Amino acid sequence: MLQAAKSKADSLNLALAVNLKGQLAQGLDDQDVNINVDKTVVMINLSDKMLYTSGSANLSPKANEVLGKIAQIINARPDLEVMVEGYTDNVKIKNDCVKDNWDLSVKRATAVVRVLQTKYNIDPNRLIAAGRGEFNTLASNDTPEGRSTNRRTRIIILPKLNQFYDLLDPDKVPK
Repeated sequence: MLQAAKSKADSLNLALAVNLKGQLAQGLDDQDVNINVDKTVVMINLSDKMLYTSGSANLSPKANEVLGKIAQIINARPDLEVMVEGYTDNVKIKNDCVKDNWDLSVKRATAVVRVLQTKYNIDPNRLIAAGRGEFNTLASNDTPEGRSTNRRTRIIILPKLNQFYDLLDPDKVPK
């Protein structure tokens, strides 16, 4: 029964990922968007060069277009929560608005969450903003390409915790 629940969750996530890929494929460079399904979540990695102006949390016009496409999918699935994680490279940053990479990563995640809420009407009770700083790298920070890969925003679409437990409840598994 547990396997049936897991299979249902996997199937839903795969369908969600396919829909997202279809929505996002039009007019976007594959290097700027990466969509993965991992266990119970769908993860969308978005490059910083597509979303932000360099070294800031200010969103670009292209970001609004991409976030609008993602928001359509999110709004169609009110049973899901959305976590936005900001990541940076390890190049130190400090200016009047940003203390360090932790600060920048949080500000970037918050900028995305605000747009999803205010421009695309996603219920803020479903949104989570998180900053990961320069940690949890995908590539070495020793090259410009690696640093570019590490500077990203990840949107994670996940079941609400109570619904995840429902998937594991043997009495609620489809027969």
